[in-house]
Amino acid sequence: MQSVVSKGRNIEEAIAVGLKLLETTKSQVNIEIVQQETKSFWGLRSKEAIVKLTKLDSNDSFMKKENPTGYLDIAEQMIDGMAAQGEQKVAEEEILPVAEANLDGKAWVKDGILHFQTAPSKLPTVTISKGVKLYKNNLEVKGKSEVLTEADTFQLKEEFEERATDWKITFDQHRLKALLHVNPGNEIIRKVKDIQPDHHIKLTVEETKKIQTNLNYDAIIEKAVEMGIRHGFDHTQLIKAMNGTKPGTYEIAFGKEPTPGKNGWIELMVDIEEQEGPKENEDGSVDHREIKTIPTVEKGQVIAIIHPPVPGKAGYTVTNEPLPAKQTFPITVAAGKGIVLVEDRIVSMESGRPQVEKRGQLVRVSIMPKLTIRSDVDMASGNIHFMGDVEILGNVDDNMMVETDGNIVVHKTVNMSTLTASGAVISRGTVNGSVVSAGKNNMIIVELGQILGILHGQTEKVITVIRQLVQQLTAFKSNDFSQGGLKPLIGILLEKKFKEIPPLVKKYTELVKKEEKYLIDSSWKDVATSLMRYYVALSKDVLSVDGLIQLSEKLKELHELSTTPVEPESYITIPNTLNSQLYCSGNITVSGKSCINSKLHAGGKLTVGGILRGGHVYGNLGVEVKEVGAEIGTTTLIETSEGSSISIGKAIEGTVLKIGRTRYSFKETRNFVQAQLNEHGRIVIK
Repeated sequence: MQSVVSKGRNIEEAIAVGLKLLETTKSQVNIEIVQQETKSFWGLRSKEAIVKLTKLDSNDSFMKKENPTGYLDIAEQMIDGMAAQGEQKVAEEEILPVAEANLDGKAWVKDGILHFQTAPSKLPTVTISKGVKLYKNNLEVKGKSEVLTEADTFQLKEEFEERATDWKITFDQHRLKALLHVNPGNEIIRKVKDIQPDHHIKLTVEETKKIQTNLNYDAIIEKAVEMGIRHGFDHTQLIKAMNGTKPGTYEIAFGKEPTPGKNGWIELMVDIEEQEGPKENEDGSVDHREIKTIPTVEKGQVIAIIHPPVPGKAGYTVTNEPLPAKQTFPITVAAGKGIVLVEDRIVSMESGRPQVEKRGQLVRVSIMPKLTIRSDVDMASGNIHFMGDVEILGNVDDNMMVETDGNIVVHKTVNMSTLTASGAVISRGTVNGSVVSAGKNNMIIVELGQILGILHGQTEKVITVIRQLVQQLTAFKSNDFSQGGLKPLIGILLEKKFKEIPPLVKKYTELVKKEEKYLIDSSWKDVATSLMRYYVALSKDVLSVDGLIQLSEKLKELHELSTTPVEPESYITIPNTLNSQLYCSGNITVSGKSCINSKLHAGGKLTVGGILRGGHVYGNLGVEVKEVGAEIGTTTLIETSEGSSISIGKAIEGTVLKIGRTRYSFKETRNFVQAQLNEHGRIVIK
């Protein structure tokens, strides 16, 4: 290969010089920026741009076909980082006079009047600075210095300076407001400073700045009308702007915002919420084991009414242009098992528990049938897989599995087994050595949404970097992406700055494929395809900035959807647990005496009414525990999210708290603990 190092006033000139020396074109060389051009104050200490050009090997097909102007090389240099260039200013030295009693050959200033006294061997001199003028024999001295003689008369005159008020009128993004921006003017009054006698003095002034706002009401109205403003003048704001003494922005005219409409919705005609509290028996006694009552409907019963969207009303701008209201959307109802849609009504075709799951404008309504197991779930009954609610009157024995799309209610103990429900899990007996999951559907959506939230943030950064590169690269041409689109540039960005994106995309895609049966909305799968196309497979199709922006908007939409509470809420309620793992998208309540050496993860709030000893527990919306820790030193970790708190009646020495990323260990036993993060990100114990 042949190389040459060339210089120029800027990068482009340096490249041109090098190309001429090599007798070649830009597409046939590799460009390395050795030094960016810099400029300093008054052009001093400026640096030329330096580049190194190397002729490419004839086999380098990528540079010929996909990098015709060499912009990718410059982009890579910019991505690796360029040193910021600053300017240095040279401060002027100010000469201060020194007072002396002997005035021969000296000059001085007193109360704005120049005095001087010559001597046979010495004539005083004066330097004139900005803000003051020196007149000799009634003529202004044009030079910077002057010799004072007895034959001449001298006078000082301060310069008067005035800056008019700056103002302009702009619109907000939707032209709903006309904004008057005012930067008040000022006048600068100068006074020559007194100077002590010296052979040479420098005239200096002290300045007084007086703010003044000179606005003409008629001129503002005339300009507003010229700009097409027709509605909503606020004369109070106009007067306030005219009397203001500080830079400010005033809203001087208003349009009318569109009146929002309402998306389609369903109106429930039955109660679908579980009733809390103990149940009263027919004889008047209270059964404290019946803490929740599950609602049911009959065949043919109308569950809900479907309402169409209500459109909004248009508004108008200050220039009388219409502002359409935001589009409203109908509700989409997916009829699940036991449901039929009759015109605008949702009707039950079976008796059972109504289940309504809503995410955005998609609603899925089903009737959950109920399966009652009147004995134990054991080898005789086999594992239970049921598309509805399951009630088990006995125990769930070792190594057994119960899986349902509804709720699970167990009247006795759960031993060394697995319970998985899309709804709630309620156990009247202790859970020993078992794995219990509630809210399976919602947990998957939340997990996918968390990944998309990270990918949305990273995609926004990718878009920003691409836009900056396109603006700053003067060598860039509009047809540089004509063959491969963004593919080559995205490849460099993923290699240099965004290495974490491809693994996240693969993780998301694998999870979508694994849990596909739980995803009613196809958008989750569509996004997986688009992510693979832009970040992993780098599709042969043309990848555009517009397409990347649309993908980013979809990522944001699904992430926000994943944070929307789902109805009905899933929960786990048990009396005690030992050596178990509990996962729930909603609340977890351990209402009895103990939670020993277990792992609990609640997407909602975690409540332990008794003793928590050993293990790791997490409550996204907060944790409340009566007593935690062990005297023998078994480690117990309680964790919550940054915005939540942990409440403990008694925390034994050795207990560890974690809020967000911050940890705290108790060095001694404490009672009535309330822990949360302060504004500095530190755990505060109250």
